Amino acid sequence: MKLALFGGLYSNYLALEVAIADAQQRNVDAMYCLGDLGAFGPYPDRVFPLLRQHEIICVQGNYDDSIGNELNDCQCGYTDPDDNHFAQVSYDYTLQNTCADNKAWLRGLPKELGLTVDGLRLLLCHGSPRRTNEFLWQSTTSTAFLNRLADERSADLIIGTHTGIHWQRELRDLRRYVNVGVLGRPENDGSTNVWYTVLRTGSDADSDALPCTANGGAIPVSVDFVPVAYDYELLANEMRREKLPDEFIQTVMTGWWTTCLEILPSRERRVGKF
Repeated sequence: MKLALFGGLYSNYLALEVAIADAQQRNVDAMYCLGDLGAFGPYPDRVFPLLRQHEIICVQGNYDDSIGNELNDCQCGYTDPDDNHFAQVSYDYTLQNTCADNKAWLRGLPKELGLTVDGLRLLLCHGSPRRTNEFLWQSTTSTAFLNRLADERSADLIIGTHTGIHWQRELRDLRRYVNVGVLGRPENDGSTNVWYTVLRTGSDADSDALPCTANGGAIPVSVDFVPVAYDYELLANEMRREKLPDEFIQTVMTGWWTTCLEILPSRERRVGKF
């Protein structure tokens, strides 16, 4: 099996279009989105037709829960006042510009999905199986904690997003955790591209792929983190047209985060420019 896994879209329909086309060229069997369809970018309603047209199965992120239920904020999990200020600006814009039908659709999304693929038990979530808006960072998330989550949920692979930065880790008993990254904005690395992930199992995996537990056996699994180059200048122009913050536009144009920085652990923050 080949599965395309999209992290937070953040209204970036331009990157979503490119990722879908790329996934189709790779002959994936199915496409999944792990939540946070809105936020950050312009014209949030533009991602929904693409998701429906291409039968992309979605998990509900914290943003989707908030927009769908018209809550007061995005439940993003930030603690810094500046981060919360920009989060509120983004949330208010997205709430105002998401139509009633799409809000109703967001309300009905599942908070997680359990799949069985080639005998592998996959758990698809947004932040973590424990909490939708939990940040699982590579530098601060212990393997022991991930093992416990996998034990509690009887999962061979736990697949999430929310942090905005892709990574993976091998766990005990040939299990694995994968953060698929996001399509909505760059990864704070000075590159304008965004990311999605292709999971390949069984005969579709590489010949030297690491195995993963499956019903007492072992199935090879390949995880491909795929960079997506899209028309970021068009996205930036549309953000200007919608009067979104210059800080958001600067991130799109440079690949460096200018907001939501305080939540970053020191190791991930040191990679950045600010």
